[in-house]
Formats: sequence, structure tokens, C-alpha cells
Amino acid sequence: VQLQASGGGLVQAGDSLRLSCAASGHTFNNYALGWFRQAPGREPEFVATITWDGDRYADSVRGRFTISRDSAKNTVYLQMNRLKPEDTAVYYCAANPTGWADRRSSEYDYWGQGTLVTVSS
Repeated sequence: VQLQASGGGLVQAGDSLRLSCAASGHTFNNYALGWFRQAPGREPEFVATITWDGDRYADSVRGRFTISRDSAKNTVYLQMNRLKPEDTAVYYCAANPTGWADRRSSEYDYWGQGTLVTVSS
């Protein structure tokens, strides 16, 4: 399975962006899919995940970000609204073939290459 993240860019605080992560090599209809991010000088952190039993978010993004999937396109999205400068990071998508994963990066087997999101104040 290969994951290709895209959609990052430079935006201003309050703007929106939608990240995409397209999978190839396998249909991931039943996979758990997640987004993580890593800001400069900081540890990677969980952002959101979508599994067979729903979606979950980090407290810092709940209510602003939405994770979704399009099985026909083999793609997972992260809609980011009301962006803040503290959202600046490289965003990574990840996948777990068992269908369920939570907030730990070790629970995911496949990773995309990352896409940079920069939010200016």
C-alpha cells in the first residue's frame, strides 16, 4: 500500500484547507485511516482517525477539522477550517488494515510522505 498526501500550502489564520491522501496498491475500504502532524521541533501528534466505528479527533482540532473517506476514490480527506498558526506542521496520513486504530502512531502500518501546512497570523 502506498499513500500519497497532498493539499498543503500557505494560508492565513482563519482560512480553510482540505488535505487528501490517495492510496494505491490496495483497496482500503476496510482500513482505519488517520492523520498525524509534526511541527518543527515537536513530537508527532495525532490529529484524527476514521474507523469502522466512527471518527475521533484530537482535542486541539475537534470542531474545526473533519476527516472523511471516499471509498470509490480510495482517498481520505482532512477538511481543516478556522486554521490557527499552531496548526502549522507537516501532515501525514496513515493506514491500518485491521479496520481499527486509535491515537498512537505505532498502531498504523502504512504512512504517506507528508504535506506541509503553514498558517500565518
